[in-house]
Amino acid sequence: MKVTDHFNNANGKTLFTFEILPPLKGENMKTLFNHIDPLMEFNPPFIDVTYHREEYVYKQRENGLLEKRSTRKRPGTVGICAAIQNNYKVDTVPHLICGGFNKEETENALIDLHFLGIDNVLVLRGDCVKSEQRFVAEAGGHNYASELIEQVVDMNNGRYLDDEQLNNNGTDFCIGVAGYPEKHFEAPNLRSDLRWLKKKIELGANYIVTQMFFDNQKYFDFVKLCREEGIDVPIIPGLKPLTTKTQLSLLPSLFHIDIPCDLADAVEACADNKAAAEVGVEWAIQQSKELMEFGVPCLHYYSMGKSGSVRKVAEALF
Repeated sequence: MKVTDHFNNANGKTLFTFEILPPLKGENMKTLFNHIDPLMEFNPPFIDVTYHREEYVYKQRENGLLEKRSTRKRPGTVGICAAIQNNYKVDTVPHLICGGFNKEETENALIDLHFLGIDNVLVLRGDCVKSEQRFVAEAGGHNYASELIEQVVDMNNGRYLDDEQLNNNGTDFCIGVAGYPEKHFEAPNLRSDLRWLKKKIELGANYIVTQMFFDNQKYFDFVKLCREEGIDVPIIPGLKPLTTKTQLSLLPSLFHIDIPCDLADAVEACADNKAAAEVGVEWAIQQSKELMEFGVPCLHYYSMGKSGSVRKVAEALF
């Protein structure tokens, strides 16, 4: 079922969903299921599965020279989505990124997802390679998420890369895109960022899921600005309970977000990470309650591969 259908069928009830990371290469599905199992009693209608592009490592040869090698540390997104749907009978939303794919590889991945009965994709540009300063598209690939949306929409309409192909059956993907209440770090300002977001909706995206935030007012302001721009699709808030003291500096650095003073002061005053996690859970609970009162269709939690804190939040709300 499509994400938007789940929202329509909820009749105004706020749904619980979460996002998972594929296991590191060498781990197995049991590791992942052990993370998912504690959250299933809260009846998530769908689960997001991230996609991670290649990284480059340098190996020293016998002659002392360094050899650059490409590796994927968290492969398996498509297989994981199929395994989750088979094991839990829950819809999945695989992330689809520009980086590391050319258009033909993207088309083949979408065909695989379609054949597996996966009805949703979250379309992202993705990050640049860690060793590079800026995003560089794959040869024959897409530079922007908007271009990737166009390819998905083309396939939904039965248009494939091979113009001479006959008997084209269309796919039927529901398309999600990312939104940034504190703006994408590459955008000159929020208004500019919103114009690009509106273009993605006009191209065919069906809903928005936001980057994590810790100040609900930023989300409320973002929704208001979106509506003023004519963006009328569902806007899902993305949340993450803080779990360690180091995340006070790590999360702003990685995700270009602000931590409210009250939250930062409370976490800094904690004696250890256990106490910090308790503060993070309570903050997320209060955030979630206020967002539910606002009438959000869904609360989407970034679990980062650990379910403990997300479960505590869900126990208080669902």
